[in-house]
Amino acid sequence: MAHLILGLGNPGPEYTATRHNVGFRVVDELARRRGLALDRLECNARLAEAPDLLLAQPQTYMNRSGYAARCLLETRQLDPAAILIVYDEINLPLGKLRLRRSGSPAGHRGIESIIEHLRTDEVPRLRLGVAPDGGPPSGEGWADFVLGPFAKDEEEAVAAMIVRAADACEMWLRDGLDAAMRQFNG
Repeated sequence: MAHLILGLGNPGPEYTATRHNVGFRVVDELARRRGLALDRLECNARLAEAPDLLLAQPQTYMNRSGYAARCLLETRQLDPAAILIVYDEINLPLGKLRLRRSGSPAGHRGIESIIEHLRTDEVPRLRLGVAPDGGPPSGEGWADFVLGPFAKDEEEAVAAMIVRAADACEMWLRDGLDAAMRQFNG
């Protein structure tokens, strides 16, 4: 069965190094490991394809990511269980990973869009912690926070998290969600 790893982020160079784009960075790492290029556009997403695997980065803004997810699932005739959404989580400490089988969007607009378009919350996901020591900003400051870059002293932890997240994706592909959850949650 084919699988889809969909990394969330915002298109454009001004967002590349932001907290909101760690999902894109994980997909970039997976493509690098497999010698693939994200050089095709399908369903308004950049794609790299290998036998039984699609890597994708929606080229809409985060809150419209559901279109690419639905379109790719429909055109490739995939089940929602065959997709892994990779994205930033403001409520997890920097570097922490959390795999889940399903659940609410918990305020994340990208996941909200995907759940709405797929009409199910039964979508596996890998959340990547982006909150600094002391936690995320309160109130309305979170939007500017996730659209801002990591601090210089956070970059080493971010790079390590991207590698571990790509490892978690590889384990999900090879051994399934339960094995990946046992290995990478906690």
